[in-house]
Amino acid sequence: MPLFSTRPGRRPRLSRSLGDTQLDKVLGKLSKRGTGKAADAELIAELLTETGDDWDLRGHRVSVLAGAASRTGIAETWLERDPDDVDALVFHSWTTLARALEERSLDDTDTLITRCHRAAELSPADPLPWVVLLGTARVVRFGHKDVDALWRQATARDPWNREAFAQMLALLSPEEGGSSASVLDFVDAVRTRIPANAPCAAVELTAAVRQYQGLLAQGGMRAMTAGQLFEGGHLAAALHQAAALWPKPGFFQHAAAPADLNVLAYALCAAGRAADAHPVFQALQGMVTPWPWDVDGPALQRFEQHLAKSERGRQGGIGGS
Repeated sequence: MPLFSTRPGRRPRLSRSLGDTQLDKVLGKLSKRGTGKAADAELIAELLTETGDDWDLRGHRVSVLAGAASRTGIAETWLERDPDDVDALVFHSWTTLARALEERSLDDTDTLITRCHRAAELSPADPLPWVVLLGTARVVRFGHKDVDALWRQATARDPWNREAFAQMLALLSPEEGGSSASVLDFVDAVRTRIPANAPCAAVELTAAVRQYQGLLAQGGMRAMTAGQLFEGGHLAAALHQAAALWPKPGFFQHAAAPADLNVLAYALCAAGRAADAHPVFQALQGMVTPWPWDVDGPALQRFEQHLAKSERGRQGGIGGS
């Protein structure tokens, strides 16, 4: 029995495309066709050509497709056929990065850097080659000056590029060789300049949720009091504003908005505000992202548990906090 609604499309399900129907169609066809075929490369090429210079949508589609095809040979087939095609170069670079992040190692850094620079030469306005290089720094740990230079290159082309902010946040995190202080410094430096509905608007809450999950992992008193993280200062204000604005129809226009709404729903529940998360769950229409829900159990199960808690809280019953 569904916990939320029996209407079509409302039942919680993991979503890679995040509501991008064209991307969903390509993903479905790729899974049916198998691996490494030229026809698969053509499908992706057509989709990216259609995407054009919508950098936000392009980043979303490339990252999702690269994750799905990182070990299929599609990127290699495409690049062999079209070695100077910017989409082929960017897609191959991102699939290489996806594998490197998964394995925490990169066999041929120089080749990846060369391909990214070639893509940047072919399409000077495209931020994605620079975003891939930021991601590469997560694996090979470039120096601070090099990272800053890559950051400036990416954001000069697209100031609020969601993927650039996500890569930078991960690169600075203690889990990847950075520190909590570095993350806080970064968030403090950017949060007041980011428009409320920008594609990267969730950077502050994303950092907070990661910090909250780190406290839970430590156990003991830190875990017991982790929810207090959301109770004061800038973060409490950010959570309040996000809860009031993000679920409104049309407020967010970027491709990965459902991923950010997942972060908001999780943060509200972590803060003991499950009832306030109800409009966020409604806005999601059942679209679930693995993170942040999968940290302490299967993502769908944890999503449904918090969804039920938000419904009880809205009705004034037990379990609303």
